[in-house]
Amino acid sequence: MHPNALLELAAELIGAVNKLDAPADATVSAFFRQHKNLGQRERASVAETVYAMLRERLKFQSLAQSGSGPLPRRLAILAWRGTDSFLRAALSPAEKAWLEQVQAISPDSLAPRLRHNLPDWLAVPLQERLGDDDFWQLAAAMNEPAPLDLRVNTLKLKREEALAQLQAAGIDAVPTPFSPLGLRVQGKPALNRLDLFTSGGIEVQDEGSQLLALLLAPKRGEMVVDFCAGAGGKTLALGAAMRNTGRLYAFDVSGHRLDALKPRLARSGLSNVYPAQIAHERDERIKRLAGKIDRVLVDAPCSGLGTLRRNPDLKWRQSPQAVAELQAKQRAILTSAARLVKPGGRLVYATCSLLDAENEAIAAEFAAAHAEFQPLDAAEALGKAQVERADELVDKGALRLWPHRHATDGFFAVAWERSA
Repeated sequence: MHPNALLELAAELIGAVNKLDAPADATVSAFFRQHKNLGQRERASVAETVYAMLRERLKFQSLAQSGSGPLPRRLAILAWRGTDSFLRAALSPAEKAWLEQVQAISPDSLAPRLRHNLPDWLAVPLQERLGDDDFWQLAAAMNEPAPLDLRVNTLKLKREEALAQLQAAGIDAVPTPFSPLGLRVQGKPALNRLDLFTSGGIEVQDEGSQLLALLLAPKRGEMVVDFCAGAGGKTLALGAAMRNTGRLYAFDVSGHRLDALKPRLARSGLSNVYPAQIAHERDERIKRLAGKIDRVLVDAPCSGLGTLRRNPDLKWRQSPQAVAELQAKQRAILTSAARLVKPGGRLVYATCSLLDAENEAIAAEFAAAHAEFQPLDAAEALGKAQVERADELVDKGALRLWPHRHATDGFFAVAWERSA
């Protein structure tokens, strides 16, 4: 495709995504369905340009003010992630001169908010919690794309065998530093074409998400509940950890999300998983299982701010009001899910949020109101699950993962054991 035509498509998609009225990944997917003629490299250049714009939206919108022409095109020029020679072939002489002027601006001369590219309501609590140095490292990490992590399905093969198959296919992969189940892949290879993937030997899953399943540590023959299962990434990891024995309930209020679990479940070879749509956290199915479950994972609905490397639009689409509404849901879901746990059973509350308000605050409220649940040290529990250097992952007894420290998505998880 002619360079200017591809740049115009990138600008068109930026204009749609920048409305922030829908998740960016859904808008991008719909756009590419309308433009099936684009090749793989062309799609990659357009998509990466859009996500780069969202990651550094404040900076690019500020710099774009000095240019002329449609704003989406200016943003596409500034955020372009294809080759430089391709971009310059699409630009007019005036645009080339303007781009050179902008690129000559030192990043250090920009205002702090244009460098960290976070809304004030998010930047302030993160800076207060982390301190200046750590905060700026986090901000830099959040403006980079996330790596591609895989979980090996140990029902089918060992991690070393999966690694050898990937390398034989010309895919550069290494073991994840913490999870004993994970592999980290360079680039974005077409995994869905590999027998290793289609046969269920591997699943795409961030290392942090793998660690949540390892923290719950279900055993053979147990009754386990994944309370907010979604598309089932953690469900599949839990089922494999149970060695396809026992009974694993995958509950979610969204039938659409559970439908996405079905093809993954078929590939996995698991027969101990029972997906079930529930109306709400007080559904009759929940009441019937009260006090009968060995292990319950509550991967609660949250702001998703720990996934900003993958979903940078969330920092512009979320708000303090939305977080407050999520806190109410988190309290209600955790309280209801806790009723399932039998004496001696384990409860894990988790989010993929960076905010104390959704993490430590919710856990502390629950613990204060439920003396029958005793806290478990996450480092000890993860160590028993063969997690490497587990003490590096824990803050005050809870799992606390940060993109800049651990190269995972941002995750929080706290575990309790029911005493009575």
